[in-house]
Amino acid sequence: MHDKGVIHIEDIKIIAQNKKAFHDYFIEGTYEAGIVLSGTEVKSIRMGKVNIRDSYAKVENGEVILYDMHISPYEKGNIFNKDPLRPRKLLLHRREISKLVGYTSREGFTLVPTKVYLKNGLVKVEIAVAKGKKLYDKREAIAEKTLRRETEREFKIKNLY
Repeated sequence: MHDKGVIHIEDIKIIAQNKKAFHDYFIEGTYEAGIVLSGTEVKSIRMGKVNIRDSYAKVENGEVILYDMHISPYEKGNIFNKDPLRPRKLLLHRREISKLVGYTSREGFTLVPTKVYLKNGLVKVEIAVAKGKKLYDKREAIAEKTLRRETEREFKIKNLY
């Protein structure tokens, strides 16, 4: 039973972030996806033993598959552990998948995971539609970041005195 007008606060805990994606790509939009996992993989993720730095996603046969996401084997899993780099299916609505097909069919666009997190106890992946940056774009972003840090530092120094 849902109460109308009541705001429910979601419990979110970020497990892993792909900061390199924001450096290497222009992020056009993001989608939240569930992920098909085994029990030992969920336990490893809850312990923070996941890496999404070099991973990417593809739409194949109407499904979104996540590649190269490394989930370390659960130390007490024994025979129930799976291959750490196996492809994993992402759970999205059909209309979201068709939007992703539209984006990735254009040249230069790809799907990269930006976050793995727990939302109300469930493992979720944030997938970004991204377009690769050129080298000069990366240099420009670094210069802007450096300038912003310097101005923040100067502002803090002025406020101390």
